[in-house]
Amino acid sequence: MRDRLITALLEALQKLDVKINREDIIIEKPAEEKFGDASTNVAMALARQLKKNPRQIAQDIISNIELGEAIENIEIAGAGFINFYFSKNAISTAVQGILKDGETYGTSEVGKGKTAIVEFVSANPTGPLTVGRGRGGVLGDCIANMLEAQGYDVTREYYFNNAGRQMRLLADSVRLRYQELCGKQISFPDDYYQGGYIRDIAQKIYAEKNTELAETEDLAFFKNFAESEIFASIKHTLNRLGIIHDSFFNELSLYEIQKNGLSRNDDVIKKLREKDYIKQEDGATWFLTTKFGLEKDKVLIKSTGEPSYRLPDIAYHITKYERGFSKMVNVFGADHIDEYPDVIRALDVLGYSTCKLHVVINQFVTTTVNGEVVKMSTRKGNADLLDDLIDEVGPDATRFFFIMRNKESHLNFDVDLAKKESTDNPVFYLQYAHARICSLLRVASEESPFEPTETEYSMLDHIQAKEELDLAKILLEYPTALELSTKALEPQKVIGYLNKVAEAFHKFYHECRIVGQAEEIRKSRLYLCLATRQVLQNGFRILGIDAPEKM
Repeated sequence: MRDRLITALLEALQKLDVKINREDIIIEKPAEEKFGDASTNVAMALARQLKKNPRQIAQDIISNIELGEAIENIEIAGAGFINFYFSKNAISTAVQGILKDGETYGTSEVGKGKTAIVEFVSANPTGPLTVGRGRGGVLGDCIANMLEAQGYDVTREYYFNNAGRQMRLLADSVRLRYQELCGKQISFPDDYYQGGYIRDIAQKIYAEKNTELAETEDLAFFKNFAESEIFASIKHTLNRLGIIHDSFFNELSLYEIQKNGLSRNDDVIKKLREKDYIKQEDGATWFLTTKFGLEKDKVLIKSTGEPSYRLPDIAYHITKYERGFSKMVNVFGADHIDEYPDVIRALDVLGYSTCKLHVVINQFVTTTVNGEVVKMSTRKGNADLLDDLIDEVGPDATRFFFIMRNKESHLNFDVDLAKKESTDNPVFYLQYAHARICSLLRVASEESPFEPTETEYSMLDHIQAKEELDLAKILLEYPTALELSTKALEPQKVIGYLNKVAEAFHKFYHECRIVGQAEEIRKSRLYLCLATRQVLQNGFRILGIDAPEKM
């Protein structure tokens, strides 16, 4: 209906010789039911351009708009809002469209022919995934799902950060624990990796090599072995949440010498220097961010010769431009807030179109049981482990709770609530609505066989009761809800919409009997149930959660 209204408005404005872009026409649902089913402020938006009273512009539009029987009434309200009231026939026809479209209902071709890359998780392979990384993982996966639903060809990428000091510390941590198993007396530094998983990896090496490497100082074997073990663990944990990356970008490739005799990191320094944005001071290489009004310049290469995180990140992002992505989304944790603006500044200086780049920051996560903050694990170091959380509440609740709050808000993950099998649990509430529909359809079929066919979708013309119409109207909002969620890169907006669907369905369920009704009413309501189930399933697919038939 929204697209139909926009098209009709464009045609009316064309008759009035008024030029406006399709994306500039905003259709919204009024806050109060008395103001109709849809509303636009286009008349007020055009007032300055046309130098006319908005109400007069609204009247001119209404006089030229053609919507046939789809609209029961059109009114002008306030300073110039145009309010539309849908006809019952239009509503029933649109619901039939939901059933015909099936899994594709709500999708669009906005991104057709375009490519997008979503970089998310990208945890260093130095230990098991934490709960905080899990939030970013689910957020990134849902964003990728939304972009795919809008027609984009999406690449899910993991930036595999396996270079630098943290990897040397990992390797030496494992080496020392291995030497301990070989019977040597060791001194284990406080700043080394302390988790039990380090001992587990050392034990695997000992089982394979015995004491063969007890005297070696070479870290290469220990680094490679530990990296392989930990990354396999990370992949396994992500797979438990249904997260599968399409590509893994290896940070070490940024240090390799290219045909021009420079590494990608060195090439960034060279080009920034040519733009006069580099200085050498105190043995370090600095990015002149004071030229952007900042108080301090930022280190790209430390005096030790070690790059800061900013330099390889700049080089890595350049590869995304070279690969030709139309849209680039980075999902970062709050620890990147200070760093990523400098990456964007450098890309700007080097002439890359940063309007293609979208950064999504997700805030920290704490887990609570009985109202108290807890660690999900004490056996593998000082971190809340994602695997332990999944073990405790399951993958669906884990995914759902991670994205049910705005990404910019701190998340308190209530373990007790996530395990609760009642409608107090927000994921249970939505899945219960789906299961209730499936149960209702089973019961109705026992009364009289019900075999949905497209030729019978016209039975929806019998939608009459207020609860039926309210539910149907909400189902028609799904394409807009998904589009707006995608534009904002905020999957929690999909959850907000699905809650409206579930609430409307439960009211319909209690007020509109199906069993024992006249056949045309019975089938009309059954088809409305099917359409509701389809919308829930489509939304659940975006969120990456199951649609259970029984609960």
